[in-house]
Amino acid sequence: MNTKTLGRAALVTAALLAVVAGGAYLYLDTTSEVSRAGAENCADVVPAGANRADGEAICATLDALTTAWARGDADAYGRQFTENATYTTYVGSHYEGRSDITEGHRALFEDFVKGTKLAATYLDLRFLGADAAVLTGRGDDYTGAKPGPTELSKVQTYTLVRDPDGTWRIAAFHNTQRRNVMERFSFLYSPATAPKAER
Repeated sequence: MNTKTLGRAALVTAALLAVVAGGAYLYLDTTSEVSRAGAENCADVVPAGANRADGEAICATLDALTTAWARGDADAYGRQFTENATYTTYVGSHYEGRSDITEGHRALFEDFVKGTKLAATYLDLRFLGADAAVLTGRGDDYTGAKPGPTELSKVQTYTLVRDPDGTWRIAAFHNTQRRNVMERFSFLYSPATAPKAER
């Protein structure tokens, strides 16, 4: 076999591998919807037996956060956090304190996320005593049409505490980008890694 024939064979092989890899990626991407998208109404995840007023106050904090984002109001957004709150973005930026969170979002609202809104669903609310709770959900920022519950690309954890003034505020926020293809691959390769809600 001459060099020209070997080169063509290598090119055809590479093209076939690219088509197979692309097909596999598309398959994983199109079959990776979440089974448990979450409730669109925060109040729907307030646990039975919990203080309903506290659950509603926590949901009001999240509503105020969403409203402030839609207005691009960094000060109102920052007021939903405790003075010493932490905020970790899906790209790994870690803000410490209300002032840091506020100023970081002031810049974001003027640039990267200007004109966007937040979409969210809620997975679980757990109270860790009378003055602390953890809320988990899915979310995303968007422009144009609001994404559906299964289209939200981030998983979010809010740790909330009752501040001395009685207001529920966010003490810690963590935002994780869902890698749907990697997640689907891991569930196919090792089904036991799938969370119970996704089996």
